[in-house]
Amino acid sequence: MGSGTISFGLVAIPVKLYSTGESSRQVSFNMMHKKCGTRVKYQYYCPTDDELVERSELTKGYEFAKGQYVLFSDDELKVLEPEPTNAIEITEFVPLEEVDPIFFEKSYYLGPGQGGDKPYLLLARTMRETGKAAVARYAARGKNYLVLLRPFETGLIMQQLRYADEIRSFDEVPIGDAELKKTELALARQVVEQSSSESFDPSAYEDTVREQVLDLIERKVQGEEIVAAPEESPKAQVIDLMEALKASLGSPPSRPGKETAEERKPPRRAAAKGKRPKKAAKRAKKG
Repeated sequence: MGSGTISFGLVAIPVKLYSTGESSRQVSFNMMHKKCGTRVKYQYYCPTDDELVERSELTKGYEFAKGQYVLFSDDELKVLEPEPTNAIEITEFVPLEEVDPIFFEKSYYLGPGQGGDKPYLLLARTMRETGKAAVARYAARGKNYLVLLRPFETGLIMQQLRYADEIRSFDEVPIGDAELKKTELALARQVVEQSSSESFDPSAYEDTVREQVLDLIERKVQGEEIVAAPEESPKAQVIDLMEALKASLGSPPSRPGKETAEERKPPRRAAAKGKRPKKAAKRAKKG
């Protein structure tokens, strides 16, 4: 995705940035014209002049008061943007557990750049053995980012952080003032311990909704009509907290790592009219 330089004391470490996600895994839909099936294009409309505006006629503005804007030219916008040095300047090292995940925004893999293998591995191993993460400033793409460098497997990962004034206070969330009994806390602790694992295995979980959507899309491509299945009656809610906790203890713990992929899939919520295509039928038989 790009390159940069980590400033570590008097050491400069050239690095390369890599994406951590697979955008192709996302299922997305486009806006189409229902009449002819053509993908539509977005246009800009000016309500004052009652006309469509071309991109070449656009500029950027800042709303300094309700309905009042100050306009900026391209040259003025360049003055407002910091110089993209791509420098990752470490300001301090902190215990990794002291950084709350609420500050995490985006993540990027960091790999060594040309000639940076040894200092990169030195920094990664030192941080891993000390349990420390590095808080740094990263100037790129016209912005000044607050980032966190932390050890990840055998290398480093850069976590883009939110600034403190970008986090809303939890005091704004109403949580009530209910009194908790010791017996309720004891039962809740048993429920948690019964369903606990020694480690987190992300491979034990799958996006079953995505798979279901892709299956329905495949049927649609094959010419089938997709209709909603009858809705299930809502389950009765247990009002008594103690009874709910006791019932939870009586149920076997759910461990996704021990289940098969088919067992983890939710019941289908949609049905198709007509026969299923051969491809879908073979997959169902295999499962």
